[in-house]
Amino acid sequence: MAPQVADPRNLRDQSVVAHGFWLTFPSAAVAKTILHRPTTEKSRFSWVLIDAEHGLITDRDYYELSNAVASEGAIPIIRVPWGEEWMIKRALDAGAHGILTPMCHTEADAAKIVSYVKYPPLGTRGYGPMFASHSFPSVLSDNDYEEVSQNGIIVMVQIESKSGVENVEKIAKVEGLDGLLIGPFDLAKHLNVPRGGEEHEAAIKRILAATKAAGKRAAIFCTGGADARARIEQGFDMVSVITDVGLLGDAMQHELDVASGQKEADGSKAAGNGGY
Repeated sequence: MAPQVADPRNLRDQSVVAHGFWLTFPSAAVAKTILHRPTTEKSRFSWVLIDAEHGLITDRDYYELSNAVASEGAIPIIRVPWGEEWMIKRALDAGAHGILTPMCHTEADAAKIVSYVKYPPLGTRGYGPMFASHSFPSVLSDNDYEEVSQNGIIVMVQIESKSGVENVEKIAKVEGLDGLLIGPFDLAKHLNVPRGGEEHEAAIKRILAATKAAGKRAAIFCTGGADARARIEQGFDMVSVITDVGLLGDAMQHELDVASGQKEADGSKAAGNGGY
């Protein structure tokens, strides 16, 4: 299989389900270990969410992580801590292929995020991409980067509040917005309903319908492969399958349980291949 080239514009092809994962460790080695393995077109991570909101990642990590992810053919999307213009600028100038912001409540919120991502005359982003093009393998100059940035950077917001749900149809129609991602945990808390309950699922269905009607990417955070598969069957075309920290803890505990006789071995190949 030919190597994948990281191009954020590929995420706009909604005929292909985009599988991704949440990166919370500030480690290029972790990102590349997950991505650097044999894959097929239907079984590969095409994007990585670099989490600077709740993860241990800060803006000093953006450059290295964006380049590590892109070098493996996946699209680095940075979730900044908040929808502030300077935070978004720092992520983009470090090489992010996409921006995700938390807690979008209104269409005005979404429109501001789009403006912060785009250079004038489409937006208000300050110009200074000294390092941004390094994570775009096919971009060789600042001029090339400006063109790709204006038309290619993925812009997404999270719907995870009561007001976000109430305004989701208007939010989804904001020009320049590429997709909406549901944060199901915060959504349940803000609605004050059980996660996975009837009211929670009704809100998720409303967000999905509004996103699809607007022709945007419908994304959702998932807790594992089974959850992601169910959401794909529901109609979502962009799923975060798992988090690095969740997988590491669960996998290590599973192997310990097998070794200590608490669980039976399932016959699968052990995950470790280093430290001989």
